[in-house]
Amino acid sequence: MTTKPKAKKFRTRRGVAGEGAAPDAPRPQSTNTQARPVAPRPQEAPLRPEFASLAGDDSPAAPARGGTEVDAICSEGLTARQLRMARRVAQKHGFAPATDFDAVRLLRARGIDPFKRSNMLELVVPDAGGAGGGGRQPSAGGAAAQASAPRQHPRVQLPQTVPAGGKAHLPSTRIASPAERRAAEILQIQRELATRRRKKLVLLLTRLAFFVMLPTILAGYYFYVVATPMFSTRSEFLILKAESSASSMGSLFSGTQFATNQDAIAVQSYLLSKDAMLRLDSDEGFKAHYEQDWIDPIQRLDPGASNEEAYKLYKRNIEIGYDPTEGVIKMEIMAADPETAARFSRALIGYAEDRVDNLSLRKRSNAVTDAESGLEEAEQARYDAQERLVRLQQEGSVVDPEGRIAALRTQISNVEVQLQEKQLTLQALLDNARPNSARVEGARGDVRRLETLLAELNADMTSATSGENSLAEIAVQIKLAEADLSTRDLMLQTALERLAQARRDADSQARYLTTSVVPVASEDPSYPRKFENTILAFLIFSGVYLMISLTASVLREQVAS
Repeated sequence: MTTKPKAKKFRTRRGVAGEGAAPDAPRPQSTNTQARPVAPRPQEAPLRPEFASLAGDDSPAAPARGGTEVDAICSEGLTARQLRMARRVAQKHGFAPATDFDAVRLLRARGIDPFKRSNMLELVVPDAGGAGGGGRQPSAGGAAAQASAPRQHPRVQLPQTVPAGGKAHLPSTRIASPAERRAAEILQIQRELATRRRKKLVLLLTRLAFFVMLPTILAGYYFYVVATPMFSTRSEFLILKAESSASSMGSLFSGTQFATNQDAIAVQSYLLSKDAMLRLDSDEGFKAHYEQDWIDPIQRLDPGASNEEAYKLYKRNIEIGYDPTEGVIKMEIMAADPETAARFSRALIGYAEDRVDNLSLRKRSNAVTDAESGLEEAEQARYDAQERLVRLQQEGSVVDPEGRIAALRTQISNVEVQLQEKQLTLQALLDNARPNSARVEGARGDVRRLETLLAELNADMTSATSGENSLAEIAVQIKLAEADLSTRDLMLQTALERLAQARRDADSQARYLTTSVVPVASEDPSYPRKFENTILAFLIFSGVYLMISLTASVLREQVAS
């Protein structure tokens, strides 16, 4: 047995060692293989003439040629995996190679690719009586040799002739340089990347076409073909407040939009309410207009629809905006007929005017009513006070108790003065040694009469200032009645001023709705805006697809990590 020449170690890359090399061959540990004991070599099939010079042993130069071929095979840099594959293929075809390199030589001499991967079906042993695979029928000499040889399992793949120009199917004997290997690897990676990019681009275009372009085309078809043209009527109106010059603070914001800001917001809310929709339906037939058959299904109202569905459609077909800088309310209403849209707009403006008139009506009426009732109460109180004073003056015997008391006080003072004079005169007469008795008696009589008059005046004065029916009590009641009457006069004057102010305030709180832009029926439809709506649909679908793609990418990254 000849010893196997030691193989040289070569570092090979994937797919560069030769045309028949496996693409994922690992780095060989060693190329040295020992000869394995094999079974007795059966009689082989005769060699083809073109390979007889390579594999024949009859010629004396055969060992030399075999050694030269083995050396050439060793210089190819085959891996250990390729050598093992060549030995298995040689054993499969019934050869008994001395070494792995010899197996490669024998297989190539027979025209068999030593590095071809085996199919699992080729390993299945067919029945003995079955016909062989699609191989060529052996010659007569070959049949005789097979008959004399021990029985073997039939081979599925028989040796085939190499067609003309079949060298391309054989492993290459050329050793590639590292630069060529690197260039080949780079080219293969670039091709794989290009293929992967094309595949991803095709998938991306498919997803965009399905999730973005197709819905956009459907939306554009609806806006351009199916959608019913809608006519819009625009109008503008504002709410004014009556001018008032009662006070500087009251008229500070009277000429600005801040004076009617709350009223404008209230009117806007009312026009967008269900109450306004029901009133418009009862007056102008809002539901009946949108239930017509020629309106497209998306904008049409189903027959017998509920008020909630009609209200949703009402809110879609009316737009009301309030500009706080100018105080103007802008309204736009849409309908399938221009005259109907103008009629709906005029009706809504009339509803708004009624609402404006009723906004401050209760406040104005309440203020005036309260002022009128206060005036009536003040008048009745003054009447009662005046009647009480008159009755007090008529009930007593003295019309003027205070005057009577003052007169009594004057009389008492005069009598007291006269009494003092008479007493001095009497004392002067009594001071004489021989007073005149007649004059003394006359003086005493005057003193006595004056004292009696003074006592009577004092009694009258006492009766006038004490007791329930005295002049003093009557005078006090009259004073109180006069003071009450004065107070009632002041209250009556205040009530009159309050009533006048309430009426002025009621006039200043009045609101007036003025229509600055009158609704006019349009000639051309305003909706749908076909191009703008189609572009908007495209942007919406693109945004939704982008969000879903980003979410899926993030989730895929999280799951993969």
